[in-house]
Amino acid sequence: MGKVFGAHAVSVDGYITGAGPGPGHGLGDGGSLFDWYFAGDTPSAVFDGFKLSEPSARVFDDVAGRVGAVVAGRNTYEDSDRFGGGSPHPTAPLVLLSHRPAPGITDRQTLVTTGIEDAVAAARGIAGDKDVTLMGGGVLTEGLKAGLVDEVVLHQVPVLLGGGRPFFQALPAHVRLRLLEVVPAPGVTHLRYAVEN
Repeated sequence: MGKVFGAHAVSVDGYITGAGPGPGHGLGDGGSLFDWYFAGDTPSAVFDGFKLSEPSARVFDDVAGRVGAVVAGRNTYEDSDRFGGGSPHPTAPLVLLSHRPAPGITDRQTLVTTGIEDAVAAARGIAGDKDVTLMGGGVLTEGLKAGLVDEVVLHQVPVLLGGGRPFFQALPAHVRLRLLEVVPAPGVTHLRYAVEN
């Protein structure tokens, strides 16, 4: 069975979007968080069109290549225009965690309405031996609260956004992390942590 992890580009002050995120404007005014996807000359082996610096490509493709299923929350799903009926990952199917019906869901997506434990279980069933990634701050926070998360990967971009959607919501009193890897790269520092429950 694979691991469960969360990975996201995040500002130094902890935001995964700029101010004003919403449908059709999923990143709010924080589009610079993903400039490093296109700031190099090394093509991603997983995502077509991404050209990263060599260190970023190595880290990004290692993380993306592990993914067998994606669990996303409703805000991420709607703000991302429902991923066009597919998934944010080119090969890993989407499991949508929502507490209300999702009329736009397609047969390439799985809706779970009964909580994070069931969403992760469904994603594990899809992923097989590969990993499950939790996409969005709410889903990652719920996974941490439930003790389901093995790793957190932060692609920290050197910008202070001053507002937007924070990566973490209200967490348990303490979640201890152990630093596993730090990879500096142009426009981003990649940080990988183990969650110590």
